Amino acid sequence: MAFVLTEEQVMIQTLARDFAREVLMPTAAQRDRTKEFPRDNLLKMGELGFMGMMVPPTYGGVGLDTMSYALALSEIAYGCASTAVVMSVHNSICCEAINRFGSDEQKQDWLPQMATGECIGAFALTEPGAGSDPSAQRMRAELKGDEWVLNGSKQFITTGQNAGVTIATAVSDKAKGHRGISAFLVPQGAPGLIIGKVEDKLGLRASDTVQLIFEDCRIPAGNLLGKPGMGFKIAMVCLDGGRIGISAQSVGVATACLDEAIAFTKEREQFGRPVSDFQGLRWKMADMATQIEAARMMCLNAASLKDQNKPYSMQASMAKLFASEMVQQVAGQAIQMHGGYGFSTEYDAERHYRDARVFTIYEGTSEIQRIVISNNLLGPPTTR
Repeated sequence: MAFVLTEEQVMIQTLARDFAREVLMPTAAQRDRTKEFPRDNLLKMGELGFMGMMVPPTYGGVGLDTMSYALALSEIAYGCASTAVVMSVHNSICCEAINRFGSDEQKQDWLPQMATGECIGAFALTEPGAGSDPSAQRMRAELKGDEWVLNGSKQFITTGQNAGVTIATAVSDKAKGHRGISAFLVPQGAPGLIIGKVEDKLGLRASDTVQLIFEDCRIPAGNLLGKPGMGFKIAMVCLDGGRIGISAQSVGVATACLDEAIAFTKEREQFGRPVSDFQGLRWKMADMATQIEAARMMCLNAASLKDQNKPYSMQASMAKLFASEMVQQVAGQAIQMHGGYGFSTEYDAERHYRDARVFTIYEGTSEIQRIVISNNLLGPPTTR
C-alpha cells in the first residue's frame, strides 16, 4: 500500500525532522550519559504542537490525525529515542485516554497543560507480578467518602518520576475480575504517592523508568477516569494506539542506524577503496532499507485505519511486532558495519543498539503481539 501524504502531513514531518536534527540530535549522547530528563526540549516541542498532536483545539491541542503523529514521532526518534518514548506515552496513551474517556471537567483540567508540555503524562499498568497479564494486577482502590484510596505498587513506569499526572489502574471490585479494574488520574504530589526505585537501564537512559508505590494514596472521587470497571478497557484501547507509536519509534531509530552506516562506510577505506564499495555490505544495506520501508508502511497502515475509525488492533500489533524486531536486526548490522568503532561510544551506533533493545518488550512483548494477532485470525484458543 502506498501512501500519498497531504501537504499538512509533509509540513508536520519536515518540522519534526528539522527539530530532531537541529535540537535533539546534537545533545542526545550527552543526555544518554547524564540521564538528564529532556524537560526543556519537551516544552519546545509543546510550543511546536508535538505534545498535544491529537488533542482537539478546544483543549489546546492541534487536532492532527494519527498519520501525522506517526510521521512526527519517527523523526523525533531519529534524533533522540529517549525523548521519543516520553512523547509517545504522553500522546498516544495519556492524552488519548483523557480525550476519549475523560469527563469535560477532566479534559479542561488536564489536556491544555499537557498539550503545552508543562504537564507530562505517565501510564501505570504494569506491576511487579502483573506484566504481560494486566488482569492479574493486585493494586486496590477503595472509595471512602469523597476520595479514592489506592494501595499497591506499579513497576517500570515510563516518566513516573517526572509526570505531572499518572493514569493508574487498580482493582475497585475484586469479584468482577478484569471488569472490576478502574482507572484513576493521580496528580504529581498526591498524598501517599511515593517514587520508588529508579531503574538504571541499558538504553533510553534520558527517559526515567521507576517504581511507583501507593500507600493510602488519596485522590478526589472525581479523578476516576471513565466509569468504574472501565480501567481494563481503557488500557487495552490506548495500548493499541501506543503500539503504533512503538512501530514509529522503531522506524526512526532504524533509519538513523542506516544513515550512519552509509556515512561511515563511504568514509572508511579498506584495501584501497571505500568499504561501501564491497558487495556484501551493499546488499546488507539494501536489505536494511527494505525492512525499514516495510515497517514504515505497516505503521502508516495501522495509523490510517485508526484515522478512518476502522478496526486496527491486529494491524497495530503487526506493525509493532515487525518494526520492533526489525530495528534489532538493523541496529546490530549497523554496529557490524562500523567494525570496532561500532563498539565504541565515539559513534552513535552503540547507543541506538541499546535504545532499540526494549522495543520488543514494552507495551506488549513480541510474544503478546503474536497472541493478539493469532486471536484475531483464529479466535481465542479453546479451553477444555
